[in-house]
Amino acid sequence: MASGEPNVSIGRADNSAFAFGANARAETRNTAAPARDETAEQLLAAVRELRGDLARLRENEQAARLDATLAETEEEITRTGTAGEGRMRRLREGLADAQSILTLFASAGTVAGLLGM
Repeated sequence: MASGEPNVSIGRADNSAFAFGANARAETRNTAAPARDETAEQLLAAVRELRGDLARLRENEQAARLDATLAETEEEITRTGTAGEGRMRRLREGLADAQSILTLFASAGTVAGLLGM
């Protein structure tokens, strides 16, 4: 640091934005996580459990496609507090397509049950 420069120290800065220099601009928008109802909580827990089970399988195309669908479902529930009907339809289709590998996991039955399958 060159002499004459100010000494700046920033401690904890949760949910903050900083901008330095000429014409700098910083914005932050802090929002609370969306509330989830009991059904969304159950589905989120079941989706996470099934993803964990799928990770134990040898890499294959069916498992990879289903995991991607499960990841998208998990992200949507986490971000919005629910899974929309289109997402639920895609999840049902993903489960049906991967039926041959899912018979190994009780967690698949939990997700399917929560989807009314």
